Amino acid sequence: MKIKRPSKDLYYMGIAQEVARRSTCYRRFFGTIVVKDDQIISTGYVGAPRKTKDCLEHGNCLRDKLNIPHGQRYEICRSVHSEQNAIINSARAGVSLLDATVYLYGEDPKTGKAIEAFPCFICKKMIINSGVATVICSTDKGKVKKYKVSTWANEWHKNDIIDDKTQYGKKENKKATKRKTKKRKK
Repeated sequence: MKIKRPSKDLYYMGIAQEVARRSTCYRRFFGTIVVKDDQIISTGYVGAPRKTKDCLEHGNCLRDKLNIPHGQRYEICRSVHSEQNAIINSARAGVSLLDATVYLYGEDPKTGKAIEAFPCFICKKMIINSGVATVICSTDKGKVKKYKVSTWANEWHKNDIIDDKTQYGKKENKKATKRKTKKRKK
């Protein structure tokens, strides 16, 4: 009998998916695990700061109530992002994230379907500063996408944050990126 084992990436993504189930956000479930030397060193899910009421306890999403679109005005959200919580939880435990790998799983709580997960700009900045080496994100097709954090930092060093090719909530548009690059070179 041949047993099919999941790859390490899918194994860890499955654990991040389970962590996401603890999310208290009406808009998105996200779960993050941080792995270093093949060991999980931290986890985080979308949820309100410790000892405060989350959206489920309030019975609504504040950003929905205020008609704030997805991907905007995070400062008005009751929740802390899963990546932020994983970084904070590792700091609380005194564990370094240098050269670690972050696994980020995202799901639409209304449909239960996986979504294209990717850190927002705030989380991306925190990941860069934490020393994480690689970020692996879930896709809506049940696969994973890998990113080298050093590439993000190098791109922001050469250009600017606003020129970032890969942004949360936006599909990469290669034609538009090429046009922008050509205009800048002129």
